[in-house]
Amino acid sequence: MKVVVIGCTHAGTAAIINTAQLYPEAEITVYERNDNISFLSCGIALYVGGVIQDPQGLFYSSPEKLSELGVKTNMRHEVIAVDTKTKTLQVRNLENGQEFGDTYDKLIMTTGSWPIVPNLEGMELEGILLSKNYTHSNAIIEKAQQVERITVVGAGYIGVELVEAFEMNGKKVTLIDGEDRILSKYLDEEFTKPIEESLESHGVKLALGEKVSSFAGEGGKVTKVITSKGEHETDLVILCIGFRPNTELLKDQVDMLPNGAIIVNDYMQTSIPDVFAAGDSCAIHYNPTGNNAYIPLATNAVRMGTLVARNLQSNTIAYMGTQGTSGIKIYEDNIAGTGLTEEAAKAEGIDAESVTITDNYRPEFMPSFEQLLLKVVFERTTRRILGAQIMSKADLTQSINTISVCIQNKMTIDQLAFVDFFFQPHYNKPWNFLNTAGLQALPKTVTRKEPVTV
Repeated sequence: MKVVVIGCTHAGTAAIINTAQLYPEAEITVYERNDNISFLSCGIALYVGGVIQDPQGLFYSSPEKLSELGVKTNMRHEVIAVDTKTKTLQVRNLENGQEFGDTYDKLIMTTGSWPIVPNLEGMELEGILLSKNYTHSNAIIEKAQQVERITVVGAGYIGVELVEAFEMNGKKVTLIDGEDRILSKYLDEEFTKPIEESLESHGVKLALGEKVSSFAGEGGKVTKVITSKGEHETDLVILCIGFRPNTELLKDQVDMLPNGAIIVNDYMQTSIPDVFAAGDSCAIHYNPTGNNAYIPLATNAVRMGTLVARNLQSNTIAYMGTQGTSGIKIYEDNIAGTGLTEEAAKAEGIDAESVTITDNYRPEFMPSFEQLLLKVVFERTTRRILGAQIMSKADLTQSINTISVCIQNKMTIDQLAFVDFFFQPHYNKPWNFLNTAGLQALPKTVTRKEPVTV
């Protein structure tokens, strides 16, 4: 069996390693256009902020490690064309420009994603950077050391984490986003407002509800970000607007979402059986809605890549879908979320309601008892849990993994009230805060059922 893998980041590395282990007789060839593989891009802010001193810790594999498994890894090689009818591809060696062809029995597409780059006036100016790969992270660190004012465009996870890192390094930071709230895709307003207040208390300038229209500069270097509401002087701009799937190679050959994300079935097959796909190049099955969605996360990628290998020769293990579970730490606040926010549920046309509790996570007789904010979203008619969010100075983020499992198994908010959780004063109260949320959501009246007669 000849297996060709295009792209080697999270999903690609997982697919390659598992394929090599499961099918030792397979001939596995990898084409990667970069000069490194398996970079954990979610660690960029930690690297930029100096929390991680040695960036090699952000790489969890290498061409040498793959070679030990019998994998042929071609670095700095870009696949420029794929023909799924003839099972052939064309490759360009980026070092010398030479082109050649190759064939496959099974093709694994793990081409990932690329930052959205707006077509705006002034984009050619020096000092406007992207944040995705290892090269980007090194450029950000190098440039940031030479400037005082930094502007981050995009208030998603990466943007907010970079803002915190820059501020903690003594920079004057501005955060711009077209939405009226930060992290609006992940959290409801009850959570984003205190995070915004925390950022502002640390001196971060928030420019929300502003759309960037152009960039201005002097001497070929960026000096201003011009938005729909004004101008922001800056020495460096980091674009964190979002990501697009890298799927041009299979355009008009396999089924895709409108944004180009490849649609796969439960066994990671595209609409062409011998072509598999995983990771940020793919749509995922989003359990809260039951629909395909584009949610590029490393956790999704490694699971999907592993499943590709397991299902390469036959349908063995089905994909369980995802809740889009994620977490973030901003200053002292530990925050996590899963599934739909209340705002997102209503945007999907779901008749949703929610329960929000503020409580101390463990008994007040303990020496300390940090407060938590928890919100659980559920469908009004079925009572099915749709999502949840939590924030606390204490690290309670693992509880969101529990809610993720609840969504996965279609549990109701009423069932959450009576789930068996342990009690120990060091960690929680006799009623765990997840139970408490469920209890608070219970109907206020009880409908009496007539006794059954035989």
